[in-house]
Amino acid sequence: MYVPFVFQLVSTLGISYTTSWGPVPHSVIPLSAAQLASFAPYTQFARATYCGSEALKNWSCGEACDAVPDFEPTLVGGDGDDVQYFFVGYWPFEDAIVVGHEGTDPTQLQAVLTDVDALHDNLDPDLFPGVPSNVHVHGGFRDAQASTAIEILAAVQSLIKSKGTSNLVVVGHSLGGALAELDGLFFALNIPSASIKVITYGTPRVGNLAFAELIDSKVPNFKRINNERDLIPILPGRHLGYVHLATEIHILEPGSAVVCPGNDDAIDPECQIKTVPNIFEGDILDHLGPYEGIYLGTIFCH
Repeated sequence: MYVPFVFQLVSTLGISYTTSWGPVPHSVIPLSAAQLASFAPYTQFARATYCGSEALKNWSCGEACDAVPDFEPTLVGGDGDDVQYFFVGYWPFEDAIVVGHEGTDPTQLQAVLTDVDALHDNLDPDLFPGVPSNVHVHGGFRDAQASTAIEILAAVQSLIKSKGTSNLVVVGHSLGGALAELDGLFFALNIPSASIKVITYGTPRVGNLAFAELIDSKVPNFKRINNERDLIPILPGRHLGYVHLATEIHILEPGSAVVCPGNDDAIDPECQIKTVPNIFEGDILDHLGPYEGIYLGTIFCH
């Protein structure tokens, strides 16, 4: 099932990759430093989400905002506590609407994700029309996404109309990545004409296999970037029924990364599960970066 997503990434990044008809060999694809560098603007958008409402409204969040100076925020929300900060705006350089969600303290997130009560819940059919009942997600992530979904959808639809673009980019780190993942499906179901790109960083598992397969089919331009020995992406555990989406990009060290095939590659030693087989072999500091020289978190917003 992972063949289309490998081809999607190959096409998007311009990787030279050929094969005969039939299954793609189960192996990683290395990325060049230049290909890795192409993610920098999206990483800076994810970094900006931590900078607080006033800085986001004025797009004056320091290095992150300076890296994408033409961005025009139109909606900023959240309080950084009960509701993660988020923004919606227009990015002329890519003629795209960008939605960004803030993450959270990784040690707090780890505690939530290792809780044995991390049970699956159904998605709200009013927000996610037509989703089968066998699609389950983490209840806390579902509720957090639902709390801002209608407001964000209205802002996106307004920009589609005023800017005349159907390009939509959704980014997030940590908990923000989980929200971005849910938003990707949410937009695909509610704005089927949109061309959606989702890029997440250090994202935990969000739902079960049926959920992963549904997003794989609805949002094929999806990439989740993991950094070195970050332990958050291996949570919640697969023994609880959670499965990642395709496609993983695993940064092995600065300037070196691979694309991992499938939804949750537990075979190739350069992919996240093999690199971090359990939380005791992970490093929570790798969750913050560097993602090719860029660190993500409140303390890095300047």
